[in-house]
Amino acid sequence: QVQLVESGGGLVQAGGSLRLSCAASGSIVNIVNINAMGWFRQAPGKQRDLVAVISGRGSTNYADSVKGRFTISRDNAKNTVYLQMNSLKPEDTAVYYCNAETGYYPWGQGTQVTVSS
Repeated sequence: QVQLVESGGGLVQAGGSLRLSCAASGSIVNIVNINAMGWFRQAPGKQRDLVAVISGRGSTNYADSVKGRFTISRDNAKNTVYLQMNSLKPEDTAVYYCNAETGYYPWGQGTQVTVSS
């Protein structure tokens, strides 16, 4: 059973920064290393959207809405994926989740990010 545990969210003013972490554990070792991993977000009343992806080789892609402000990275030894979020905007307010890019694993509880104007 794979578990994904997100942390690092909080309340921040517009223009501020947060760093999210996602620790993967369970019966499959090196989840982060073998999968393209993504950060997703879901705002109230909206669908869950993919905002950043890091491939098994380390290449990255971002949604246009976060490009230049967010950075995804991973630590294979720790089986952990990170999302550095800078220049936060109120429209970034959402619950943030990590998963394989395909959303293959059971979803974690996510971490709430609230950006005040």
